[in-house]
Amino acid sequence: MPLPENGAAWPPPQWAPYYAEMRLDDAWYSGDRRRLARYYGEHETAPSRRGPFNRRREQPARTRRHRLHVPLASDIASVSAHLLFGDMPSLRVEDTATQARLETLVDEGQVQQALHAAAEQAAALSGVYLRATWDRDLIDRPILSAVQPDNVAPEFRWGMLRAATLWRDLSGSTASTVFRHVERHEMGRILHGLYEGTPDNLGRAVPLAEHPETADLAGSLGEDGVSVATGITDLTIAYAPNIGPNRLHRSSPMGRSDYQGIRDEFDALDDVWTSWMRDIRLARARLIVPDGYLRDHGPGQGASFDDDREVWHALKMPPNDGAGITLAQFAIRVDEHQRTSEALTRQAAQSAGYSAQSFGLDANGAPITATEVDSRDGLSMATRKKKIGYMRPPVAHILHVLLQLDAVHFGRRIRPERPRVEFGDGVAESEQSTATTLDLLNRAEAVSTATKVKILHPDWDDTAVKAEVASILAETSATTLDPVGTFPLST
Repeated sequence: MPLPENGAAWPPPQWAPYYAEMRLDDAWYSGDRRRLARYYGEHETAPSRRGPFNRRREQPARTRRHRLHVPLASDIASVSAHLLFGDMPSLRVEDTATQARLETLVDEGQVQQALHAAAEQAAALSGVYLRATWDRDLIDRPILSAVQPDNVAPEFRWGMLRAATLWRDLSGSTASTVFRHVERHEMGRILHGLYEGTPDNLGRAVPLAEHPETADLAGSLGEDGVSVATGITDLTIAYAPNIGPNRLHRSSPMGRSDYQGIRDEFDALDDVWTSWMRDIRLARARLIVPDGYLRDHGPGQGASFDDDREVWHALKMPPNDGAGITLAQFAIRVDEHQRTSEALTRQAAQSAGYSAQSFGLDANGAPITATEVDSRDGLSMATRKKKIGYMRPPVAHILHVLLQLDAVHFGRRIRPERPRVEFGDGVAESEQSTATTLDLLNRAEAVSTATKVKILHPDWDDTAVKAEVASILAETSATTLDPVGTFPLST
């Protein structure tokens, strides 16, 4: 298909329900209470409905600043990304030269950081797109980047991505005029277009050279003036769903946000913390003093009480009329608020697919073994395995595309292969626990020296493992032959 036609409604109307949900999830993910207030102020207009932060808009401006927002939504997205890409997955191909080049691309391109950020955004917005591009004027290797799902109109066939249209608003846009760069990825080519339109209409296509942010693309286009040949048959973009299925759109291949169905818990948690902070403000010690203790500042200037003053002159009042200084201080309902906030956090985490342990709950600070961590984080580990199943194919695909682009456009002498992407177990054993495990296996004579070395150093390659095994066997053989070492024997 070509680029969108002039005058097309934009963003694409068929994806409007998805973009609306992403905008709401993005407001929660941002942790910005002003953005949340704007969103609910625009959408929760019915007077009978009570929306988060909407009620606050009816309060006096002086009291609005006391509303507290707890960024649990962003914490959930952060936990999801850490579970997936806290450690870089193992990437393996058969060809040695290709393996070395893949490691270089991952290191120089900061692929782990890019995937970690993409996974966090995917948890909030239901998914993310991984795009492979190149720019010879900038760097001599292909580039991996993440594209937000609310700026992509995908095309699926049998649940598989066959094309995707991306767009971004350019500088110089105003409230009435919007300049958009539209980028369409198809099999074997990428199309570029510049449009001048309105916030809800794509408008008319104009030459790429008319805007400074797209002018450099004009010289790299093919004979048709809109497309660039990729030189490969694979699609240069991949969709990575967060997790499935999407419960609001059951027949859609789009992923599901971790926030789906738990936004009310986010709002209730904000209410609890706001109430808690209100208790603290109201519980500040206050003194109620009679008029005689106040210092008059003159006509129209009011009066004040100096709480640092140590000596006061005698007041003309009966000694027992109860007109002394009274302390007013209210109790703070700490336990009630804490238990309620923990219960809401626990419920939100569970509904999102995570264990309370992942958010610091149920932890007493004592060191625990990896087995105990795995047991307490059982729900989080199950969710992690599900997300790995959704994340592994697009990551393998886009890394394969990077290798192909590297060979075609940068002349690398490699044999591009689709890498095997293997995620770790997600639980790090302590050194003491690992040593205990190895000792028990050794006593049972159920493990070889090479296996013990691999367990102790899982990041070592076969060459390093063999060298360590040889060193261990040499030392143990010397000890066996001469148990007393260099100790002089008696004659």
